Amino acid sequence: MAVWAIGDIQGCYDELARLIDKINYDPARDALWFCGDLVNRGGQSLEVLRLVKSLNERTVVTLGNHDLSLLAVGARSEQEQTKVNPELRTVLFAPDREELLAWLRKRPLLHADRELGTMIVHAGLAPSWDVARAESVAREIESRLRADDHARLLRQMFGNKPDTWSARLRGIDRLRAGINVLTRMRYCDVRGRIAFAEKGMPGTQRPGNYPWFSVPGMVRRDLRIICGHWSTLGRFAGLGVFAIDTGCVWGGALTAMRVDTEEPEFVVLKSDRPTPQGKFIE
Repeated sequence: MAVWAIGDIQGCYDELARLIDKINYDPARDALWFCGDLVNRGGQSLEVLRLVKSLNERTVVTLGNHDLSLLAVGARSEQEQTKVNPELRTVLFAPDREELLAWLRKRPLLHADRELGTMIVHAGLAPSWDVARAESVAREIESRLRADDHARLLRQMFGNKPDTWSARLRGIDRLRAGINVLTRMRYCDVRGRIAFAEKGMPGTQRPGNYPWFSVPGMVRRDLRIICGHWSTLGRFAGLGVFAIDTGCVWGGALTAMRVDTEEPEFVVLKSDRPTPQGKFIE
């Protein structure tokens, strides 16, 4: 059995299908892990959701900020849903939308496999979190996303405050802080305060901000971490972290990393999409 982790797809169905073929994926024996942001911008989000949902029961999808945004829009009125971009409307008004959104809403925010010594998350972990704390926070949010009153969380989960995780937080602030860490963080300061405006490659940030995986004094983790979300970082391996968002939707590439081998193996599929000039690769 092979286990492959795949970076941010963002609606790039054609590239995903080609990459799956390139790694010789066999659904009878293999598993695919996705680090989130299945949807938005690539033009084929509906096709991506249908494909990933159809994969075997060993498939893992960790939710990204774009996936959560789709769920949030899906909880609004039909009139409000008509105002979003055409790509997301193809999902929201598809005949199987309820099935797709219900499936997406039940995906985890973090997946840890101790046999493989690896965890996968969309964005990152707070400096104070060990693996157990990260799992606890993720499970707490997931339980609310899967509850009957999930629409309440979906209406309130976005916002830049609070920008720091604290165990003392309660209610929606606690859930929002956890979501911000797990799905939106790139940089933070030594106290874990997220620098939302910092999106460039390391070295471009303001003094006092650090990539989330290199904050001085952060808690050590006993699993290697696979993440996406940060296309300007590109493929990165170091400090126990493997970042695999290589900006497919922006004309970069879609990357797969083999997880079940002693040394990671990477398979890269170059995107044919043009890189927009003068636009930040988010």
